[in-house]
This record gives sequence, structure tokens and C-alpha cells, in this order.
Amino acid sequence: MKLFRNVLLIAFAAMTATTEPVAAVIDNPITQAVIAVYDKQLRENPNDYMTWFRRANEYYRHSEYVRALDDVDHALACAPTGDTDLRFQAYMLRAGIYNQTGKHEQALADLNSAVSLDGSSYAALYQRANTQFELGNYGPARADYTRLQRFNSRSSEALLGLARCSVKENNLPVATDYLEQAVNLDPNNGEIYIRRANVRRMMGDHNGAVDDLILAISLNAKDPKAIQTLVDYGNTNYTATMTGLTNAIKLAPENGLYRYLRASIAEAHFNYISAIDDFEKIINDRLYSYHGLYASLARCLYGLGRYDEALAQIDTALGQESNVADYFVLRSKILRALNRSDEAIQAAARGLAVDGSYVPGLVEMALNYIDQGNFKEANSLLGEAGMADALDPSVLLLRSSVLSEKLNQPVAARGFSEQVLEIDNLDPDNVRSLRGFALLDLGRTDEADAWMEHILQGPDYDGLVNYYAACYYTLRDNPDRALECVENSLKAGYSDNHNWMNNNDGRINVSYLRDDLRFLQLMQRYNSIFGK
Repeated sequence: MKLFRNVLLIAFAAMTATTEPVAAVIDNPITQAVIAVYDKQLRENPNDYMTWFRRANEYYRHSEYVRALDDVDHALACAPTGDTDLRFQAYMLRAGIYNQTGKHEQALADLNSAVSLDGSSYAALYQRANTQFELGNYGPARADYTRLQRFNSRSSEALLGLARCSVKENNLPVATDYLEQAVNLDPNNGEIYIRRANVRRMMGDHNGAVDDLILAISLNAKDPKAIQTLVDYGNTNYTATMTGLTNAIKLAPENGLYRYLRASIAEAHFNYISAIDDFEKIINDRLYSYHGLYASLARCLYGLGRYDEALAQIDTALGQESNVADYFVLRSKILRALNRSDEAIQAAARGLAVDGSYVPGLVEMALNYIDQGNFKEANSLLGEAGMADALDPSVLLLRSSVLSEKLNQPVAARGFSEQVLEIDNLDPDNVRSLRGFALLDLGRTDEADAWMEHILQGPDYDGLVNYYAACYYTLRDNPDRALECVENSLKAGYSDNHNWMNNNDGRINVSYLRDDLRFLQLMQRYNSIFGK
């Protein structure tokens, strides 16, 4: 969903201590110059605790937490006991580093030291309260939030903290009262509604949380945080999100933003018919003018398999803005689906002319070459895509399939499947990690089966999980289980007809089911979700 969020926001406006210079990760030239000065000062005087502290702050601001921690440790080791102001700030900085890296116990120890040096510090008490909350110490957290209230009776942070503690203590009426008090302190501030939404989500009040996010957007339509939070909410509470937006549209039918959000969230969850209705309403009633509307329409129509209509819409988008690589990539996909391969390659090439390192463009060009049997060039392009984004499992597995099935290089193919299992930032409980498919490629079928069954135990809000499961069990040559997943996916509203009926890219698809009468009967039974 990362790309989807970025599109929405655009639419709306291991290391050791040393006094020697270290290899720069920070690419800001001004910051690099500042760091270089600090490096020089520390070479001249390794006991200069103020410089250690300043460099630690610089690293912290750029999320260089390992280096920041090392520097602040040196600052505390060198600082005189009597310099309580510096030591207080250093404890606060180190606590921040520990909290950012999930080491809340260590953070709490430093925050206790900071509070012992300055018991009247609002910031120290607030951070300690939050850290206690993260550790599940709700009584001590409540005590610190209450102290904050004594310092500032109008502290919304204290009230929201007390509300969160009350939720954890299963005292929802009290939590609700704290939330109302917090909102009443600053009712015209959209941020307070975003924060109340987060607490309401903890309470299980999803409708109330969505209403708060919409209210925050109504107060500031250009607030990226409110928009992103609502989009994220749609990923796990789709029904509540869509209901809230529908209610908002009823109250303000000419508000194009609400319709755009509803349409975009529907599109992201493969509810293409609803998305098309809203996109067309925006265009026809001129509620909002943006070339991305036509690209969104094209994506929905492509997903439904209405390729000629999709082509017309993406051409309209390109007529208004011809410098968007993703539009050319989508045009290439549509043309490839229409078997217009030469034009598809031209479109992909134009996308890469806009951005030569754009991963979807490199992958699309590779798929064009695969269709033409030019597997070496496809493999080369997928290599470029992998260098541009080494964390995309779909690229790795596509390259693995080309190497094993087209170029007879099983050892190299195995290496790319193994890389999928080594990507640290992929959530193994997310079907998009494709972990089970990589395990299957490696012959570790028991582990692969266990992964897929585990994924199926989780929620499937839009049918995507069961679609991938259908692909998986197709590969496992288990058509009965695959068809069961097909039906579950269709029931959940997964209306990507292109994936169901035409997608043959790589290994992850349902192409082998398409000759099964039972599959075709399921597609017919659920044809309403495709607008048929």
C-alpha cells in the first residue's frame, strides 16, 4: 500500500565508536560538513563531551541510531557530574534512541535518571509516561500523566494518555470522558481528532475513529497525516472506512475529496465497480480536476479486463501529463493484454525514458521480453530492477522463474528464491511477503504449506489473501483446495478479472485452473462483482 498512499498524498498536495571520520550515510552536504567539523574537533580532543553530544544529536536527527547511541554514551562518560543540564539532555537523547529502537526498559532507566535531575520537566515526564505505557505499566503511566495535568491543566497529551490507560484497564466510560475533555480543549485542531481516532481504534470503536479522521480532513483538506491515517484504516477496517466516507458524502455531496478518497480506497481493495462510479462522478460533475483520475479509471478498467476502455482513459491521462513513468507502464500492461506487443514495448520504453530506474517500468519491460522469448534481456532487466529495489520479493521470484524455467540456471534461480527469505523488513505474516512461494521454489514444501495455512488463518478483508492462496495451491497441484480459495476470494469481493482470467506472468497466477469447468462456473456465479 506504500505506493498507493504516496499517490494520494501527491494528489493533495554495525558500528564501533571512533574519533575518526566514518563512512557517510547521510547524503545532505550541509550535514556532512557539520559532521566533518565534529570529527576534527574530536580528533583534537577526544574528551570534548559537548561535541560528542552535538554529533549524537545530528545522527539522531537523521535516524542514525547506532552512531547516535555510541556518541551519547561517550558524552555521558566524559561529562562532569556537576554539569546536570548536559547530563539531563543526554539522558533524554539516549532514551529517545532506545525508544526508537524498541528498547523501552533501557529508555525507562534513562528517563528515571532525567526526572531525578529535573522533576519539573514536562518533556521528561511525558516521555516516561509514554514509555511506561509501552511497557504495559499502566499504573505508573497514569501517575505520570496525572502529574502532567497538575503542571498544565489544559494538557491534551495528559488527557489522551489517561484515556489510553483507561482503555487498557477496560474502563471505557472514563476513557470516553477523557477524550471529550481533550477535544473540547481545542475543537478546531484537526490533530486532536486524529489522536482521538487512534484511541477509539484501541477501544474497538471503528466507526467513531473513521468519523474523527474525516472530521480532521474536513478541518484541513491538505493534511497528509489525516489522509494517510484514513487510508491505512481502510486496510484493516474497510467497511467502517467506506461507511464513514459514504455518510460524509451524503452530508457534503459536492465535496470531491471525500469521493476521491472513497474511490481510491475502493480501488486499492479491488472493488473496481464502486471506484469507477466515484471517479466518473468526480469527472462528470467537475468536482475535482486531476489527470490521475483518468489513470485511476484506467487501472480499474484494466483490472476488470475492459482493456479498450482502459487504454482510452490512460491516453487521456497522458494527454494531460506526459511525464509520469507509471502511466506509460500501465499503458504497456494494457497493450500487452491486447496482444499489441510492439506498442507495449514502446510504452514501457517511454516510461523508462522518464525514469530509467523505475522498478515497475523495468519489470514491465522484462515481461514484454519474456512474452517475446528474449529471456536473457528480460533477466538483465530484472537484475537492474533488483539493484534498484533489493527488497521486492515479486521481482526476485520472477527472476528466479526466468532463470529456472527459461535459461536453465537452477542454481542461480535458487539463490534469488533464498533472498526472499532473507529480507529482514518483510512481515512473514503478510501474504505479500511471498514467503511460501519462495519456500516452494526451494523444495521446502512442508514449511511452505504451513506458511500458507497460517496466512489463511488471518483476516482477508478484500479477497487478496485467498487469491494468492489459489495461486499457491495451483502450484501445489491441489485444484480442489485452490478452487475453495477462489470462491472465498470472490465472496470477499476480489474483482480483479485480469488476474483471474488473463494474468500469466511468472509462476504466481491461476492459469492452470482456467481449463477447469468448476473455475469457470465460479466466475460466472460471481460475475456481479465484475459489473456483468
